[in-house]
Amino acid sequence: MPVERVGVSFEPELLNKFDILIKKKGYTNRSEAIRDLVRKEIIESGIKEEESEVIGTLTIIYDHDIGNVTDKLLHLQHHHHEEIIFTTHIHVDDRTCLEIVVIRGRSSRVKKFSENVKALKGVKHGQLVVTKTSF
Repeated sequence: MPVERVGVSFEPELLNKFDILIKKKGYTNRSEAIRDLVRKEIIESGIKEEESEVIGTLTIIYDHDIGNVTDKLLHLQHHHHEEIIFTTHIHVDDRTCLEIVVIRGRSSRVKKFSENVKALKGVKHGQLVVTKTSF
């Protein structure tokens, strides 16, 4: 793929911090690190658009003995069956469960599902990680 060269100016202190960061992350050059930063910003900007198509995971930890959380979680998943691709459930201990939901759909629906799940009584922690399906 052809590339275009552009110039970027940095204050010396900022450039030094950037060089330390990219070395820790394993980049072999500044260009690739800058390209990744630009890609990340473009993706995150696109995800914020409510109608954009996204794909990702919702990971939750919950106590299955609190507040009928298991039944409520299943109800929410059935209500969003069109967005859910796959779920997996792991028993962490005698009360705690880890559930991973692979989800795809309009950003607004995926975020709404995630917020509803994380708000359930018994859910200790939840994190949604998404990316765009097209770039």
